[in-house]
Amino acid sequence: METEHKTTEHKTPGQLIEALLAGRGWTQSVLAAVLEISKSTMNKLIAGTQTVTAEIAISLEEVFEVPAERFLELQQQFDLSKARIVSRPNPGRATRAQLFGGLPVAEMIKRGWLDGASLSDMPSVERALASFFGVATVGEIEVLPHAAKKTAVGEQTTPPQLAWLYRVRQIASEMLVGQFSPFGARRAVEQLKKLVLSTEESRKVPRILAEAGIRFVMVESLPGAKIDGVCFWLGDAAPVIAMSFRHDRIDNFWFVLRHELEHVIQGHGKNQIVIDAELEGEKAGVGADVPEEERIANSAASEFCVPAKMMDAFVARKGPFFAERDIRSLAAVLKIHPGLVAGQLQHRTGRYDRFRDHLVKIRTVVAPGAAVDGWGDVAPVGM
Repeated sequence: METEHKTTEHKTPGQLIEALLAGRGWTQSVLAAVLEISKSTMNKLIAGTQTVTAEIAISLEEVFEVPAERFLELQQQFDLSKARIVSRPNPGRATRAQLFGGLPVAEMIKRGWLDGASLSDMPSVERALASFFGVATVGEIEVLPHAAKKTAVGEQTTPPQLAWLYRVRQIASEMLVGQFSPFGARRAVEQLKKLVLSTEESRKVPRILAEAGIRFVMVESLPGAKIDGVCFWLGDAAPVIAMSFRHDRIDNFWFVLRHELEHVIQGHGKNQIVIDAELEGEKAGVGADVPEEERIANSAASEFCVPAKMMDAFVARKGPFFAERDIRSLAAVLKIHPGLVAGQLQHRTGRYDRFRDHLVKIRTVVAPGAAVDGWGDVAPVGM
């Protein structure tokens, strides 16, 4: 075979063919005859106006004993060089790749969040995204690494979580509620405590919160967001609580709601939005690894569901086996739904496969009186 160093200095397959012809002392006509192709085709191959196909590369390999891959590599490099010359730089492609790589754009369109957008019309998607995030161009959307951060969220916030948060803020901004005060928020907690015995009573939650000046929003989670709830403020006296009902269970509902309410009572979220994602297991506890604000909210939520002293005594007395009648008996004493006891037992024991019969669904009970987006409904924002 021809030595490799003889074939590495050429920029196009035509140059390599010419060099190989010179080494043999052949003319283009001779090679055309050997390959059984026309002189015109041979001229085009040398000039670079005819592509060296895989079939031609194999024929050249047989004649010159140069690997067919070398001809094809040169052809590919030559084609790419020509394309770079005529192609115009388009920095928007990189921006779109980052946006589509982070944001669930197709799901946002499906959910009605991106008005007038269609994946077959990229300019419409870019206009809708810019409008959704309240910026002039898609390059300013804060999910991009270079964009200015306009929302006070933690560094670990993901693009789907940020998109969910923007939707919540859109809806909350158009809601009318009563005047807020910390005293009113504490009074709301007392009113809510009277509702935990019956699933049906939870329908009153949106009204009680609105009367206390708290905007309550239900927005279905986006794929991969894993958000349970959020607390933030539209102003010094305009708190917002939103829930995703990622886990549609009575125990999770009351725990997350009371958790977010404690953030409101404590004034958390005024300087940095409190996004509670995967609020379960250790993150729902009061361990040293849990941030102080979250420990405070978790403690208040646990006490609201089942007072710690009562749960401690129950576990010590009845564990490690917990009969259905015992769960119902404790719930009756505390005047709460058995699902709240079951949920706390799951958390204490780590056995999330047990006591499920008590963990009834609650979203459809709460939804009629709330501002809802998702689960087949689109909130009438901006209408």
